Parts: sequence; C-alpha cells; structure tokens
Amino acid sequence: MNALGLSTILRIGCLCASESVEIHGIRYVVKDLLGEGGFSSVDLVEQASTKTKYALKRIKCHSFDDEKMALNEINYCKTLKHPNIIELIDSCVKGTADAVIDSTSEAFLVLPYYRRGTLHDYLVLKSFSKNYLDVREVIRFFSDICQAVKYMHEYSPEPIAHRDLKTENICLTDNMDPILMDLGSSAPARVQICGAQDAQRMQDIAAERCSITYRAPELFHVESYCIIDQRIDIWSLGCILYALMYFNSPFDAVYERGDSVNLAVISGNISFPEDSPFTQGLHDLVPYILQVNPSERPFINDVIGKIDEYKRSLDTAV
Repeated sequence: MNALGLSTILRIGCLCASESVEIHGIRYVVKDLLGEGGFSSVDLVEQASTKTKYALKRIKCHSFDDEKMALNEINYCKTLKHPNIIELIDSCVKGTADAVIDSTSEAFLVLPYYRRGTLHDYLVLKSFSKNYLDVREVIRFFSDICQAVKYMHEYSPEPIAHRDLKTENICLTDNMDPILMDLGSSAPARVQICGAQDAQRMQDIAAERCSITYRAPELFHVESYCIIDQRIDIWSLGCILYALMYFNSPFDAVYERGDSVNLAVISGNISFPEDSPFTQGLHDLVPYILQVNPSERPFINDVIGKIDEYKRSLDTAV
C-alpha cells in the first residue's frame, strides 16, 4: 500500500473515532469544533442517550490561578439567572493544575447550543451587502442586552461587571434574542486600585481578558490610585450599539490598520458614515455612552432611560 493510501485510511479512521466526554455519568459525543481562543475551545456535542445538541466549553488550566478563573466562570454561570444570560447545563473539572509539577486540569462547561451563532456572525453576514438593521431591530437588540447588564450591575449582594462585552460574546436564539455568554472575565464590579502594583495587575488582566476594540479607556493605563467600576461595561455597550448600526466597533478599523487603538479611544472622536440610514437621535446615543472620562460616563439605568426615551420618540413619529 502506498503512503498516500495509508494516510487516507488513517485520516478516515480518525474522523470515524468520535471523541466523547463523560460528565457526571452523562456521555457527550463531540461532533464539531465551534470555536477556539487563547484560553478555551468550544465543541458542538451530542448527548449520547437523547441526541440533544449542546455546546461544550473546555478551559485548559496550567496553574492554580487558571483553575480558579475557570471555577469563577462556572460559579457565575450557576449564579446568574436571567433570560438574556447563558444558562449552565452542567460542569466539572478533571485533573489537577500545578505549575510546579507541570500538571494541568481541564474545566468542562455544558452550555446550550445556539445554531444561529453570535451577534458578530449575524452582523458580518449583514455587512457583506451593507444590509443595515432596521432601527427598531437595533433598539430591540440593544435594550435586551442592556437588561442583562443591568441584572449583573445590580446583582445582590455584590454587583458584577462582565468585563468583556462584545458582539462575539452575544449568542442569538432561534427567536433572535441576544444571550450574553463567556463570563470568564466577570468579576466584582467595583475595584479599589491602591498603588502602582495594583494598577499594573489590573492593566495586565484587561490586556489579557478584555478585547482591545471594546476596552474602556481607563483600562489602557490604569491610574495608581482610583476606582474601576461597572462603567467599563458601559463603554463596551457603546461600542456594541455602534456595531449594531455599522457592523463593527468604532475602533475595529483602527486596529485593522495597525494604528493605536489606545490613542483613538482616548481621543473620543467617533465618526459615522455619511450615507447613514439612522437618525441623529440614535447617533447621539453613542457619544453619550462613550464618555472617555469614566466619572462622566452614565450608569446602566441612565442608558436604559435614554433608550426608552428614543423608543418613545419613534412611536410618536409613526
């Protein structure tokens, strides 16, 4: 048998030998890779007994800190119950992460499978033909996302910030309802920074965990003595609102050109296409939310109030 024939058979054998993962006695058969990033991957899996499809998130942990972050995500997924926040079906951690002896663990999160993909996927398809969303669709998406953020920001006993809000972290249900996912960066909303070491640690975490084109300006250069609060999410919401109108964050083009996103963010200059189908009233919401100075940036209830006000103006105009 020639080498080509052998390699073909081996490849077919690999495809046929489906991997499976067992979690609390339930077997899930891996069907496809849905996506992967620097810290995790997500597979499409099928429960062996019911044939129900799920998304299986795997987080490889190389250290105790990695494992702590994975458990943090599992905990938030278990704790947060809102129709626009992803539900955790099941979870477990296998192995022990220990950098000293070079051993790893893996966290498994069984999550709902959303066949429509993410809001990012939806907007990419729309962008190909410049098929803008209807203004009411923009407002519906944004209002639902804001309600999920409000739930997190007002969570008791301690408010929570998502810290990595972006269109890629919003799934779409069959009814086109937005679902916040990826709570791996979530943390208590209010953080007191006391000194240069604290500031550098927060800055490093932001650089590692918060997507650059949705990252709040105060996270690029964290001051030595300050308070970082939930309004980092508000900045990200402003970028999401812009993306709902024009398919991308206002800073994606800067990043793609290789220019400084940091400088663009700090400048506070947001431009809109000249052939925009949207009203000035909707445009005005973006700079209202994207206040460079965090102390001047609105809280989530202020944003929701402005959106409700804009919705009323649409209804009056009909």
